[in-house]
Amino acid sequence: MLEPRPAVLGMKSYHSPSAGLTGLNLNMNENTAGCSPRVYRKLASLTAEEVSRYPHRDHCEEVVARFLGIQPDQVVLTNGVDEGLHLVCETYLREEDEAMLVVPTFGMYGIYIQATGAKIINVPMHKDFSFPIDEIIARTSPRTRMIALANPNNPSGTVAGADDLLRIVKSAPNAAVLIDEAYFEFYGQSVLAAVANYDNLFVARTFSKAYGLAGLRVGALIGSAAQMEMVRRVSSPYNVNAAALAALPVALSDQDYVADYLRQVIEGRLRVQQFFAEAGLEHWPSHANFVLVRIGHKYRDFIQAMQLRGILVRDRNSDPGCAGCVRITIGMRAHTDQVLAAMTATLAELEISKTGEAIGVHPR
Repeated sequence: MLEPRPAVLGMKSYHSPSAGLTGLNLNMNENTAGCSPRVYRKLASLTAEEVSRYPHRDHCEEVVARFLGIQPDQVVLTNGVDEGLHLVCETYLREEDEAMLVVPTFGMYGIYIQATGAKIINVPMHKDFSFPIDEIIARTSPRTRMIALANPNNPSGTVAGADDLLRIVKSAPNAAVLIDEAYFEFYGQSVLAAVANYDNLFVARTFSKAYGLAGLRVGALIGSAAQMEMVRRVSSPYNVNAAALAALPVALSDQDYVADYLRQVIEGRLRVQQFFAEAGLEHWPSHANFVLVRIGHKYRDFIQAMQLRGILVRDRNSDPGCAGCVRITIGMRAHTDQVLAAMTATLAELEISKTGEAIGVHPR
């Protein structure tokens, strides 16, 4: 009987938390406004010939490289950030290796690492979800071949400074250090410029969040030219579809659309955090397009009550250090109004706030 590798047998399957559910989707950190109208028009103009041909990503990689201020041989476009993570694992990890994660974090890191057979070393974040930089460096060994860090982190929204991240890069010269900047636009700080100085530094970006292209699945993996040549050997030459390659340059050109959406998210993030502060609910200052809040033992009731009010939020209770926690995506201003109104009613109904009374919403 044919059996998969032992590493695969021991893996858990990933299931989309929004599959089969309806409502305002605030559980996947997607762009709630959708893509730029220019992108939609470009997609509508695709010809039958363009769809029938294998897609070549070279030209689009040049566009992305110019936009990021790097060289084309330093970037590989990928089928979402997920494929970029997968490519780093496949390029550098062996069964006898160790890969380090800071938890809680994005769940796909562990899945791709497990698939190689490498051992995962989990380093817990501090209680305030700050990054344990010294602990990461202390636990780095000759067997450490990969360190993956989301910055801003998911699900906490917390960040590590560039100097601390580069300390990790310097401390592990034989490890691929991947800094996942999927939420970069909502934070504004990056280690991208340091890629030219460190052979073992990789940066991942996505166009799913701020640009609203999650359905097209397109991301970018950036590293030194020499290392990216190795990554290309593992990558499929036609991994990014024709629609994504047509849409991406248009999305990058419409920065006014992106800037307007970012303003709405950052404003909404402050409003939601103020709401939780007034409710007396523990939450963490976020630098991403979501906020993590500790609802407590009624977190399931909260999720269900919000769904009945037409809003989907994310259960993060099972993540390390996240008992009773829920993550809520921040999007358009109108959607922030909607979620604040729903949470006001839900918290009052479930008597979750400190006072058990309805908490005021402050529309702006």
